Amino acid sequence: MQESFEAFRYISYLQTRWRVIAGTCAIAVSFALIASLVMPRQYTATARIVIEPPAGSDPRGSIAVSPIYLESLRTYEHFASSDSLFQKAADKFALRRLLGARPIESLKKRVLKVDTVRNTRILEISATLPDAVTAQALAHFLADETVGLNRTMVNEGDQDLLRGVERAEADARSRVEEIDKNWAQLLASEPVEDLQAELESTARLREDLQQQSVAAELEIADANERAGKAADADAAEIRRQQATARARLDELHKRTEAAGRHAAEREKLLAARIAHRDNVAAQRKEAQEALTAAEARSRAARAESGYRGERLTVIDPGVVPERPSSPNLPLNLGAALLAGIALPAMYLAFEMNFREQRTGARRTHFRAMEKAFDD
Repeated sequence: MQESFEAFRYISYLQTRWRVIAGTCAIAVSFALIASLVMPRQYTATARIVIEPPAGSDPRGSIAVSPIYLESLRTYEHFASSDSLFQKAADKFALRRLLGARPIESLKKRVLKVDTVRNTRILEISATLPDAVTAQALAHFLADETVGLNRTMVNEGDQDLLRGVERAEADARSRVEEIDKNWAQLLASEPVEDLQAELESTARLREDLQQQSVAAELEIADANERAGKAADADAAEIRRQQATARARLDELHKRTEAAGRHAAEREKLLAARIAHRDNVAAQRKEAQEALTAAEARSRAARAESGYRGERLTVIDPGVVPERPSSPNLPLNLGAALLAGIALPAMYLAFEMNFREQRTGARRTHFRAMEKAFDD
């Protein structure tokens, strides 16, 4: 109840001093109007760039874009607001002659604003200058340069990748050519067909010698049998024939052993050549597979060239602004009117409180004096 009574007294007090509030509001609005009319006009032009995901990525990724990916797009703000790019724009549009000689950092802070629209892939580049046409041209220039800078970066990355895969392809092709050369030399210097034919011939010879040995052994056995039954006159001839057969059998055994040793040497040599050939063939196959994989990577890299990084496109170069962005007359007048009401209201509240305290002190003093006289 006491708070309601105090508020009512305060409102009543304000009503008695309405002229003060009205005068303060009039003065504040007048000053704001004059200041807004005197201040130089500033025009803001905005160019917009859309950041598309890489063309080679999953098309479903453009539908479900994560907040982390959207946050990563703020990297392109640094492209558009780089000092070197703004320095180039300042020289091109003579901004120091238009705005006065000042450090490039201060100039950029006053003129340029780059921001990514929240939860979108839209990059906005705003330029604020006293000249509307120059402001639009500056925003458009910075947007084009940002797109070009991104394209240059993507192209350089593609070229580095292409050089890498082409170098790998060339190395793989050189290895294949070297192994093919070694393979051809191997076929010429270490033939296996001649050894295989020689082994087949040696095998046939050993088989023939074995058959002859068997025949000689049968002949010797037959001579032994006939010698036991033959007369003394015929026994000498039979023993001579038996000795001849034994000598032939010994010769056949020697030739069979020699053919066996020769065949073992040839088989060992053939096995070494086949193992060497298999090793080189395995290396040749591995090199050819590596070359095929390198060629596939090279084709894929060339096909995807220019589509790996995000694609920046200027969707709105901006228009020449027709209404100044500064000074904002409605905003300035509204702020002045609000200040013209709030400041006097605060002052009057302090004044009413001070008067009430002073009046209360006087009343207490008079009552004390009256009580003293009564006593």
